Amino acid sequence: MTQPSRLEGSKRKSARKGNLTIYVGAAPGVGKTYKMLQDANDWLQKGIDVVIGLIETHGRSDTASQIGNLEVLRKRTISIEGRTYEELDVEGILKRNPKIVLIDELAHTNVPGCEREKRYQDVEYILEHGINVVTAVNIQHLESLRDKVEHITGVRVRERVPDWFMDLAREVKLIDVTPETLQQRLMDGKIYTLDKVDRALNNFFRLGNLSALREIALLEVADDVDQRLDQQRMKENGNRGYKQNESILVCVNYRPHSEKLIRRGWRIADRYKAKLYVLVVLSDHDMTEYEQRDLERIKQLSQQFDATFITEKANERAVGETIVQVAKELGVSQIVIGQPLQNRNWLGRLQGNPVDYVMENAEFVDLYVVSNSRDLSRCIK
Repeated sequence: MTQPSRLEGSKRKSARKGNLTIYVGAAPGVGKTYKMLQDANDWLQKGIDVVIGLIETHGRSDTASQIGNLEVLRKRTISIEGRTYEELDVEGILKRNPKIVLIDELAHTNVPGCEREKRYQDVEYILEHGINVVTAVNIQHLESLRDKVEHITGVRVRERVPDWFMDLAREVKLIDVTPETLQQRLMDGKIYTLDKVDRALNNFFRLGNLSALREIALLEVADDVDQRLDQQRMKENGNRGYKQNESILVCVNYRPHSEKLIRRGWRIADRYKAKLYVLVVLSDHDMTEYEQRDLERIKQLSQQFDATFITEKANERAVGETIVQVAKELGVSQIVIGQPLQNRNWLGRLQGNPVDYVMENAEFVDLYVVSNSRDLSRCIK
């Protein structure tokens, strides 16, 4: 079994020096940036050195008015094929060296030419230099919630933040309004321009979507509070009474469904404080370039969730046996596996599938069979 090294979330947390605060909302327009600026002005009045590294008002006059007397640092400009883009000036922030810097749009993807691909990586870099960061993000951008958000809204979120980054936060603040209030803000032109209101109301901003996203946000923040309380109690008790006796094995292949399985497995592992393994059973033929690319993508997602990534080779008939054998060797308590594709020929139906084999031969574990994903064509950032 191949098991590459990984950087654990706890090591990331101990390495940083600045404190991170994240304002979380259920959807655009709940008031994350507004509240962040409002709080920053209060800190400024108390003599705290706070500056704006990057704020996106999205044309909202109420939000822009909250900038007040706050110092706004210049953005970095990058030219690509005749077009000019503005990005966070990380080096400028380090040179200014404030006590606190506000950085909006945490899930943003930087344009080519930046030192780091994602804005959350810029934030982590700034934290490592001892500067406190206050930032904002919507709950649908959390990596482990991607599949749930797609299922609820029918929209694929392209820009995402890994869950380990949220664990770096010293404080997570939920900015909450009712779905009815959010819809009214939208109709008043306080979220998008009026020409986009009807389309938004008929798609992402439907009342059912907003209610479900609000519930997810409330549950996620409540769970974050519970975990922080548990960690504090363990710290006060010298970690006595805590024993990690759960471990999860997620079994995947090259299908797009694999990413959903890894996210589901991580959420189970996170709840149980369990160790997470991701197993890919490789076929005995040479991998195509497409398969190698997919394998690398799955490996990177596994490492993002601090999972131990494992590969084993087996022919198609021995996939189930390989899964059971690895589960026994690792001593896992739960297996997460995808719903098998329906065999169209009679020989395939007679031979069965890996899920049937695992159900019959892995009585020592709990088995979660996850349904297949539907295809979604709409995307948002």
